[in-house]
Amino acid sequence: MTTKIHLAVGASFHVLAAVITAGQRGDAPVFTEVMEPIRMTRISGGRPRTRPDHVLADRAYSSRAIRSYLRERQIPHTIPEKRDQVGHRLRRGSAGGRPPAFDREMYKRRHKVECRFALLKQARGVATRYDELAVRYEATVQLALIRQSL
Repeated sequence: MTTKIHLAVGASFHVLAAVITAGQRGDAPVFTEVMEPIRMTRISGGRPRTRPDHVLADRAYSSRAIRSYLRERQIPHTIPEKRDQVGHRLRRGSAGGRPPAFDREMYKRRHKVECRFALLKQARGVATRYDELAVRYEATVQLALIRQSL
């Protein structure tokens, strides 16, 4: 009966991808599902880009698997490290490796995602979630996104 909405939002405030999951499901395993449908059209034409210029994510998406996925695709990223991960790394000493790079000024741009969630929750059906089935709720979210983009 609970759900989570995972959004990929571009710098121009447009939603690039939306995935609905069960509320008890973790955020990190869904990261690749959110990244796969991203398609950004090129101004000069040609096939759309599938690699964003930069990824900003919150602590829920801080994992080795996600960081390695982004490194493999050569996507720069700014993701804060979880407090327990910091403790584990420090406890391991020199074997723990160095901390991942984190740019506070770049991370401040993540407010666009939070603003987009606030705008999406203005739709009553999305905010109250009266739909019993996740399929119907996903349709409600998609309709709200379409309505807001128009």
